[in-house]
Amino acid sequence: MSSKKNITVIGAGLVGSLVSIYLAKRGYKVDVYERRPDMRKADVVAGRSINLALSDRGWRGLEGVGIAEEIKKIAIPMYGRAIHLKDGSSTYQAYGKDNQAIYSVSRGGINMRLMDLAEQQPNVTLHFEERCDKLDRKSNELSFFNTKTATKTDVKSDIVLGSDGAFSAVRTQMQFQSDRFDYQQFYIDAGYKELVIPAGPNGEYLIEKNCLHIWPRGSFMMIALPNMDGSFTCTLFFQMEGVLSFDSIKTKDDVMKFFTEEFPDAVPLMPTLLTDWFVNPTASLVTVKCKPWVWDDKIALIGDAAHAIVPFYGQGMNCGFEDCVVLDELINKYGDLNGACLKEYETLRKPDGDAIADLAIANFIEMRDKTADKTFLLQKKIEAHFSAKHPDLWIPLYSMVTYSPHIRYSEALASGNKQQDIMDKIMAITDIELLWDSAEVEKEILNLL
Repeated sequence: MSSKKNITVIGAGLVGSLVSIYLAKRGYKVDVYERRPDMRKADVVAGRSINLALSDRGWRGLEGVGIAEEIKKIAIPMYGRAIHLKDGSSTYQAYGKDNQAIYSVSRGGINMRLMDLAEQQPNVTLHFEERCDKLDRKSNELSFFNTKTATKTDVKSDIVLGSDGAFSAVRTQMQFQSDRFDYQQFYIDAGYKELVIPAGPNGEYLIEKNCLHIWPRGSFMMIALPNMDGSFTCTLFFQMEGVLSFDSIKTKDDVMKFFTEEFPDAVPLMPTLLTDWFVNPTASLVTVKCKPWVWDDKIALIGDAAHAIVPFYGQGMNCGFEDCVVLDELINKYGDLNGACLKEYETLRKPDGDAIADLAIANFIEMRDKTADKTFLLQKKIEAHFSAKHPDLWIPLYSMVTYSPHIRYSEALASGNKQQDIMDKIMAITDIELLWDSAEVEKEILNLL
């Protein structure tokens, strides 16, 4: 492998920082350009940055460059969902078996740690407040404008990786310079707002620490993920417009009425609710699909720039980290980060990016509508029971996505659809609630398989 190539990475977010570490460890010289100021030098308030769920695909990405143990220091395991019902009662749903967990991490916290680890590589340089204004496809030259010094810099490199998020400047440049560029962007009708459950008087967690908390309410929901300081970051996913929506809640009285009716057990835990509501912005949720991801054997998209997804499967970061793993494996296969390597990266990852985008949207419906539904819970109970007896024949969809990094997202989606067809037939059996763990039901599933 040639170690002389200069690689420019646009975006110092989660994926940009991680891929720069992978590339540096292979001997490449890497320059990372980030539009925003260095967040490590700015005022970052704990719990205000949306929390993320780190699962096995993400851990695999971190383990690949030997930094998983460092990240575990700022991650909290969540072993299941705590479902908060409207009457104030709650139930618990384990995520997997044998204490399988997903991990709550602060987006800002993990991003800053990845930046630190990237800068520890002797051949990585991070540049901040550098806006990418132009990419010349023919010369592979980039033009940056420093928003602090108002100076312009032109940079030429062998390979450009666009890891600059859902509204990627690299992707936008390529759209204008490509004859046949497919681009699809669509918003769901819900947006989100972040709120806070602070730590108790002595820094204690006021609700169960090792859970992802969900308040499902049919067409909307609130979730809460734990932070290292004892607080929880709450996120309300709610319609942007309509009779009951962000648009319709305008006054302090509106906020308190809504929360008292819908989340009565949470209100006493949220003393800064009103302040948070009116200070924290309401943000939209977008899915991006595009093609191609690679141009001219030297420009490629990675992470959200290639496949932005909604957060309801907790896989945005994990998918981006898996991009890094696949790219690194292909560099190993081809001996260099070259055109053949990049083309196979696109061939492998494009179907998986599309699949997890579709799965994430479907999981929003599951989380907000079905987690408190008795029929849905019975179906999951039957699947878990059958899977425990026949683990080689049935892996639940959630486990395929979250705990089985050897199964591609596209394979998980196809298998999940087949399983749902089977379960539709099983759930139609008369008295299934009485027969769910019977030999008769087990035999029928085996026949359908």
